Amino acid sequence: MSVFSFPNPLNEKAARVVAGVVALAGVAILATGARWLLVALAYGFWARVLTGPTLSPLGRLASGVIAPRLGPPTWVAAPPKRFAQGIGAVFTTSAAVLALGFGADTAADVLTGLLVVAATLESAFAVCLGCHAFALLMRAGVVPQETCERCANIWSQPHGSRP
Repeated sequence: MSVFSFPNPLNEKAARVVAGVVALAGVAILATGARWLLVALAYGFWARVLTGPTLSPLGRLASGVIAPRLGPPTWVAAPPKRFAQGIGAVFTTSAAVLALGFGADTAADVLTGLLVVAATLESAFAVCLGCHAFALLMRAGVVPQETCERCANIWSQPHGSRP
């Protein structure tokens, strides 16, 4: 397997663990004002977008250690999850640049707050906002059907069935 690959299918339990840690980190950033932590969050998102869990310490911990202890895998199509990681990368990178580069703490906090909401929905309720956006983009023809045939109708499929 190449360093720059993304697992497909993806264990949703690992994705939810990552989302839970991201949500907690986001809350910590908002509570303490430690906006430098946005750099670590941004790195994690970019690492997961580009390499899956390979270069993401959190991704490796979630997929290799924690998720296996949560029972059998729950398989989901990976392209929507990768897209969601990309949105997280853009949000955290933007928040870091706004806060650390321009002193725009309020704007950075708004982005961090949105990230906390999205990560909490994913972690606690298995509601992936990025995945929903991916499905809408597929329906609109922005993302080609061949990118992920299974993703075109992702929400009408049995949850956790292996692609």
